[in-house]
Amino acid sequence: AQPLAGGASRDMWRIDAQIGDAHERFVLRRDPPTQMNEQALTRAQEFSLMRAAFEAGVRVAKPRFMCEDEAVLGSPFFIMDYVDGVGIGSKVVRDPALAAAREQLPAQMAEQLARIHTLNPADFPFLMRPQPPKHSAAQDAIHACYAILDNLSAKNPVFEYALRWAERHAPAHETHLFCHGDFRIGNLLVNAGGLAAVADWEFAHVGDPHEELGYLCMRDWRFGIGHLRMSGISEREPFLRAYEQFSGRTVDRAAVDYWEFLGNVRWGVICLSQANRHLSGKEPSVELASLGRRSAEMQLEALRLIMQMEKG
Repeated sequence: AQPLAGGASRDMWRIDAQIGDAHERFVLRRDPPTQMNEQALTRAQEFSLMRAAFEAGVRVAKPRFMCEDEAVLGSPFFIMDYVDGVGIGSKVVRDPALAAAREQLPAQMAEQLARIHTLNPADFPFLMRPQPPKHSAAQDAIHACYAILDNLSAKNPVFEYALRWAERHAPAHETHLFCHGDFRIGNLLVNAGGLAAVADWEFAHVGDPHEELGYLCMRDWRFGIGHLRMSGISEREPFLRAYEQFSGRTVDRAAVDYWEFLGNVRWGVICLSQANRHLSGKEPSVELASLGRRSAEMQLEALRLIMQMEKG
């Protein structure tokens, strides 16, 4: 067993196993001592989503075994097939060996996201979802940010201003579909052929697909290649046109702009929560501590996007 780097929300291990005459490679995924987000799915729920996605033809590691008995490893865990690929975002957007893969990724990401959005929310009653007519996906996201800030007793003028702006400028119309919830470079395994597997399904929910399209364009998910708005690998428009082709739906570009902005706000708030996991003393981690500092970058980007949207 070897620990896998790159995940701050779950404990991940590569397992090399000898089963009879066969050598197998798996990944074990389990809960850490503290939670990044109390609204995250349980491992059993995540396992069931991944199994449904695998059966629907989504590029995802094949789920193998689920164990909810905490007496085994101290917390619930599941085991899935190991998929060979790069999951570190900075390498995906920069490694010369993946140059050809980056050319394929925009269309592959559009196709996989469109396929994910066809999963039937009714099959997963445990998923969080907006409750019309009083609630929308945008309102739920804003409320979740306020809840985290209140829990942290954080008083931050940028977040207060940005969340008020988000309330006043939320899209008037939404379409509610199954959403992966964290679809971006860094949560995709990439090899020489492009997208090998979609990982980290713990934030799946029912929401507006524009949320996912804006989220993967966030500056933090470009890993230093800031001029390429779509995940640091391409311009945004070709990706959106590819998604329209695969999904059969027309994309509202203004709604994508809004969700890119709100994604920065939400991630900035979560960065404060991540830092608190370290500051609380329950999970000492340089990585978690550093994320608290990153919150300021999200705040600046949110303000920049507000200015951009107000200018039209």
